[in-house]
Amino acid sequence: MTLLLNVLLVVQILAALVMIGLILIQHGKGADMGAAFGGGSSGSLFGASGSANFLSRSTSVLAAVFFVCTLALAYFGNLKPTTEGSSVLETAPLNLPTGPAVQIPGQNDPASTNAPANAVPAPASSGTPNGAGQIPK
Repeated sequence: MTLLLNVLLVVQILAALVMIGLILIQHGKGADMGAAFGGGSSGSLFGASGSANFLSRSTSVLAAVFFVCTLALAYFGNLKPTTEGSSVLETAPLNLPTGPAVQIPGQNDPASTNAPANAVPAPASSGTPNGAGQIPK
């Protein structure tokens, strides 16, 4: 199974690299107009219009190979047998503290208030929540 995954991965990488090269070699759509007025592409290896057909067909074939390799790698990559407790949370050791519980200051503890003893309570707001809209003095 590992050999198959490695072969698929190599084929996918080679198809991607060759496809990038073929796409960079191809001419744009505007290049044909320049060839009509003496661009000199008629003396190429594939003929006047043969290179566009050959490059586009080979790019299509390599795109199909790349797509099939991607689907195969995704399929075979998910075929691993699942075991009980395959989650990280299920396999983590449970280490609970054994000492006394620690109280967080400010939570349900009347002794740990942040306000001073002679503090004046905040005035009740008149219709606005949390004192919104009030200008500080």
